[in-house]
Amino acid sequence: MNDLARLRTPRPHRADAGRNFDAILAAARTAFTELGADAPLDEIARRAGVGIATLYRNFPTREQLIENVYITEVEAVAQAAVDGASLDPWEGLTRWLRRYVDYVGAKRALITGLNRDSATFQACRDELFAAGSPLLERAQRAGAARPDVTIVDVMWLVSGVAGVGGDPGRREKVLAVALDGLRFTGGDQS
Repeated sequence: MNDLARLRTPRPHRADAGRNFDAILAAARTAFTELGADAPLDEIARRAGVGIATLYRNFPTREQLIENVYITEVEAVAQAAVDGASLDPWEGLTRWLRRYVDYVGAKRALITGLNRDSATFQACRDELFAAGSPLLERAQRAGAARPDVTIVDVMWLVSGVAGVGGDPGRREKVLAVALDGLRFTGGDQS
């Protein structure tokens, strides 16, 4: 997470300033999920219990606030991959992919607010690929996942699943079908 740590706005050292920083990120996370990437910044400040000047002192631009929320969320998804490494190889991979799909589904509005060419977006994508690769490779070595797929293939697959709208049950059904296709059955996979 070195690249992400380098890109993240540093948390203030003073206790009260640190609490304000954390409150702004938490309020922004919720507001962006509920209202989209164009959520009013004064509404985020209100939810955080701070003035708009405090918000701007910590995050001078909307883009910087969005990127910091995104980094925080990506770090949590990456940590879920680390946590999944102690599980059965297939269970670890599928649990992490479900977590990723839930994340993308819930944060679609936030993701649309990001500049896809930005260093932050690229570093976050790389972090997610790096987090998922060991899980996929472990499942492949265990004979649980198809040997002919890469983490890029898998991330494209589950990102498509995350875009399934409507009933969350529908997304889960589509994910189950996708995971069935990812599972190695011992037959010809070409």
